[in-house]
Amino acid sequence: MSQDWIAVDWGRSRQRAWAMRGTDVRDHRQQHATTENLAGWLSDWLTSDQNLVLACGVLGPVGNAVPCKPLSEGLWSIDIGAPRIELRVIPGLRQSAPLDLMQGDETRVEGFLALNKNWDGVICLVGEETRWVHVSAGEIVSFQSFLTGAMFDALVNGRLSVHRLADVQTDRTAFAAALSDAMAKPERVMARLHEAHAARILDGLEPAEARARLLGALIGAELAAARPFWLGQQLAVVGDGELATLYVDALSEQGAPAALADESRVTLEGLKSAWRQLTG
Repeated sequence: MSQDWIAVDWGRSRQRAWAMRGTDVRDHRQQHATTENLAGWLSDWLTSDQNLVLACGVLGPVGNAVPCKPLSEGLWSIDIGAPRIELRVIPGLRQSAPLDLMQGDETRVEGFLALNKNWDGVICLVGEETRWVHVSAGEIVSFQSFLTGAMFDALVNGRLSVHRLADVQTDRTAFAAALSDAMAKPERVMARLHEAHAARILDGLEPAEARARLLGALIGAELAAARPFWLGQQLAVVGDGELATLYVDALSEQGAPAALADESRVTLEGLKSAWRQLTG
């Protein structure tokens, strides 16, 4: 197996890499890695010469302020002390009001736009952070970030781990009810989260329904706060797994249909765009 370059998506809790021959994927891996062992993680892909590694995510700096094109600043070079790696990183973007930043999602927005020419609207990027990004004429105009996914993970893997909610499917009927309640009364969301905990202990609430109440409350509060982004807009949700489909369902319940885009595909497409920009 040989490649021209290596694409890397370096998140806080997930690291992915693709060995690339031009725009074709030769190999792929996903596992936990650290910046200190980046060269070791990729060692079986590295040739004896210097290898181009092109990355997005939290490896690099935060660059330009919006409004701007997703890859408006080009690529930064970072020396990690590995002679066989030429590391080039896509800088993140910042926003002054409200104060916000993204590192990695600018690449996913670029990938989505590369696959959907002349698309204007709002992209909801779902994951540990959820980010609503308003796009017009190929530029990111504004964005807003929420810690909904991270808060849910902290609850089900932390204080509420005794309830074993991490690995069950969400009860969709209960989710819709909890979502509606949270959008109508977002000020009650923190109380609703504890009610789900109490109902598991006192009433034997099934895990699928308890999970639904948590997710419905958190996503409902987020949709209420993000209403100026999604109301009356063309919408796309970028994500994978159950969480992404829950956002699509939640928006549909509000009369705001959204297309679902594969997160891995748009991430890689954004990295390919950066590679094309670099190689001309």
